[in-house]
Amino acid sequence: MRTIKFLAVFALLTLTLIIATSSTKNSETSSTTVEKVTLKAPQQIAENRIDSKKYLSDKQKLKSALTTYFKRAIASGDIVGAGVSIVQSDSIVLAEGFGRRNYNHNYTVDGETVFRLGSLSKGFAGILAADLKNDGYLEWKDRIIDYLPQFQLGDARNTSEITLANILSHTSGTPYHSFTNLVEAGLPMETIASRFKEVVPISKPGTMYSYQNAIFALCSEVMQKATGSEISASLNNRFFKPLGMCSTSMDYKTLNETINVALPHSKRRNGWQTLRLSDNYYNAIAAGGINASAHDMAKWMRFLLGHNSEVLDKKAISEAFTPFIEIPGSHKYYHRWPGHEKSFYGFGWRIHKFTEDGNPLEKTIWHHGGSVNNYRNEIAMYPEADLGICVLLNSNSRIARTVIPDLYEIYKGIYEPTTEKLAQAANKSENNSTL
Repeated sequence: MRTIKFLAVFALLTLTLIIATSSTKNSETSSTTVEKVTLKAPQQIAENRIDSKKYLSDKQKLKSALTTYFKRAIASGDIVGAGVSIVQSDSIVLAEGFGRRNYNHNYTVDGETVFRLGSLSKGFAGILAADLKNDGYLEWKDRIIDYLPQFQLGDARNTSEITLANILSHTSGTPYHSFTNLVEAGLPMETIASRFKEVVPISKPGTMYSYQNAIFALCSEVMQKATGSEISASLNNRFFKPLGMCSTSMDYKTLNETINVALPHSKRRNGWQTLRLSDNYYNAIAAGGINASAHDMAKWMRFLLGHNSEVLDKKAISEAFTPFIEIPGSHKYYHRWPGHEKSFYGFGWRIHKFTEDGNPLEKTIWHHGGSVNNYRNEIAMYPEADLGICVLLNSNSRIARTVIPDLYEIYKGIYEPTTEKLAQAANKSENNSTL
């Protein structure tokens, strides 16, 4: 009996010792793990704090620089108000407003203030066509007469050669701004389509760039025939809703009922005259009938730069930015942008090639301007820099000609990587020593 008790006590002591030893090891392991985390955490937190501090500091510098820029433009009488958005990669760096919505009242512009976009709308139409092509609804080489049998431009052979690509790239062969007056008069696009038989072509389809509104807007009729949905429904369902572009609209009624809207202005000798909102171009949404805020345009640019692949992948988007025809001449305002080499038109977009900082390697700008009802707007994206800039103005201002390169230089001066600046300085020093 004593032996049994002894064995039981011995077993209990052994078990207790094993548990204690295991607990000590676990404690040591746990302690080591905690110690390692503790050693890494302060460094990581410090780095995060530095990054966060720099981000906020750079953002404040940018806002301050843009405030100075637009305050100067307002003070000199160049503009009334501006909605400005800048995106870098998948981040909206800035979506702000400057100046007034109405010159006669102290209603300030902010990031949610709505402007009419004018021909910036063409870029939406081009991307929608790329989306529909990606889904198999249509092809760039589709003939217009297969969708609009009443359409005729020149003889039967010439008419049969005009494609969707031609009307989206302004290469249908129609004279400059043919029947823009009919668009502004509010005629239905199907009616306008039948009137082109009165026009004498100036070139064969696909061979000459000649900017259009009326024939460009026929793309909306083609897309409606292909899908069974009006362009407004397609844009809403495919882009505006998924991207959260809540202030964007495509009709006069919605715009007229919007409280936070920038009214258009015309320059007069003694100042600015506030104008009424007009209802033209809402019959030609693809050419100039979209309204949006700076914040929504930031979301749009972020998408165009390829950061919403769940909506449309980057490869499909890039088709609209593929040069289709070269834009000749040197008299346009964008021909005078720093480093400009040449310009093309894709589908609803201008594509510029430029060089900078003495580097012969060409870079790209995807760009368009817009003007309607005395609004004047500019949008540009620099794909190599993953950067987008949009400026919306509620007056027809001369600064629109240079505002994109101006803001690009301001942004570069603040956000250009230090390593790149050091490399440039080193190259400059090396070149000077060689001399």
